[in-house]
Amino acid sequence: MKRTTLSLIACATALAAVTGFAMVSAPDTSGAATATPAARLPVERTSLLCPAPSTSDLAETAYTSFTPVTEGAEEKGSAGLTTAEPGGAAEDGGDGGKSEGKDDKGDKGDEKEKPVLEPEKPGEPVAGKTSGSEAPALIGTAEGSHAPGWTVQQSTEVAAGTGRGLQGVNCAAPDTEFWFPGASTSSGRTDYVHLTNPDDSAAVVDIELYGKDGALKSTVGEGVTVPPHASEALLLSTLSDVEETDLTVHVGVRSGRVGAAVQALDDKTGGDWLTAAADPAGELVLPGIPKDATAVRLVLFTPEGTDADLKVRLASPSGPITPAGHETVHVKAGMTTGVDLGEVTRGEAGSLVLTPTGQSVPVVAAVRVVRGKGGEQESAFVPASDPVGARATAADNRAKRTTLSLVAPGKDAKVKVTASAGTEGGTTATKTYTVKGGTTQDVDAPVPAGLKGTYALTVETVSGGPVHASRTLTGSDEDVASFTVQTLPDDRGTVSVPRADEDLSVLQR
Repeated sequence: MKRTTLSLIACATALAAVTGFAMVSAPDTSGAATATPAARLPVERTSLLCPAPSTSDLAETAYTSFTPVTEGAEEKGSAGLTTAEPGGAAEDGGDGGKSEGKDDKGDKGDEKEKPVLEPEKPGEPVAGKTSGSEAPALIGTAEGSHAPGWTVQQSTEVAAGTGRGLQGVNCAAPDTEFWFPGASTSSGRTDYVHLTNPDDSAAVVDIELYGKDGALKSTVGEGVTVPPHASEALLLSTLSDVEETDLTVHVGVRSGRVGAAVQALDDKTGGDWLTAAADPAGELVLPGIPKDATAVRLVLFTPEGTDADLKVRLASPSGPITPAGHETVHVKAGMTTGVDLGEVTRGEAGSLVLTPTGQSVPVVAAVRVVRGKGGEQESAFVPASDPVGARATAADNRAKRTTLSLVAPGKDAKVKVTASAGTEGGTTATKTYTVKGGTTQDVDAPVPAGLKGTYALTVETVSGGPVHASRTLTGSDEDVASFTVQTLPDDRGTVSVPRADEDLSVLQR
């Protein structure tokens, strides 16, 4: 199922509700050539889910919320993040962490919960912090003017231990299906799949694991119940006792909907969040592999019953090149394939572009990236991503620690990048860039004048072919190569709604 289907239906229904009874006009065949196209209207409600950030007592977590200003959006609105109830599946449950801006509530039935983070108005980012191992998952809702393009970044720095370094994740919308190529149950890895249910009824979820030889036998992941307004974290090694270096996790929802993400923690190379890859497709783009990557491992899986053969190209600043010894990759049906690409970027910006050698077979993919050497190594993930489309946003950017990567896999493209004001002060700044087809550019992104705090970057496609993007954020400890990468797909701040005419005669039928 396409990830946008449910949200588009919901948005169209909401828009119809506020305009009264509506009926789509029958097409006039005599004037088909001049038919009015569907309108693009701002969404009126957005939901985002943030997983519980860490089980480390040394964790320091920052949240940054931002909604870009959207033409045609409602004048008024609101947004807020509230805590989810801890589920019973997590090894490290608890009563929830203490967050700045959160009051002790006593009896929840007597007092409405105060949001952990509550933005004031579009165009201005707002930040909050929490610390420790008991910080909970968060459930967010934005309405009216705050809904179109609402973005929340969760960034956690862990000073030591398994998964130490910088872990970042974009809080995601709930859905019914997710693919995570790049997980692992190997020695030294501790991977959890986090599930958060935003709704008033329980969600029932199936978790399937696929290794190099196919599906792993397990009944533990079948029919997992996630209570209403609650979050569960399941350790992958408890779902199967088979050690797999490369694992693909499939989360399918039988009833309800959830937010899902995989937290991948490594004893030697730190850790990060592995977010869901783009839906299975014959052609994939994995944007913005850091230019100083010391190791890159590509992980692929095809859910179809047919093997896939793909060309592997690196979109570099000067054009597409073929990684030596990895011109193509063969992916067996139903089996996870891992390929070591080494230092594939060789000190230059780069993105992987995968295309079929013949028959197109849907595939999901992600890369695990390592920076640094020896005891200063850190790892992160870059999943295959959809294009920026009309607009995409990265929150929680920091002066001299942010790198924005843009790749145009086909035609030349022009994009506009806007830096918001800072969370504590500063004025907006805008730059326009042209990205040549087949190349990746690490651009000198704009920074707000007089910046104080963190800020948001909004990327908009102006003209040309599709553009994919990612943002790399580095940690505050310059002695360790800590970093995290977030891809920037379209924020779905608008929805296509067919032209409709009011027809009160439906009330008489």
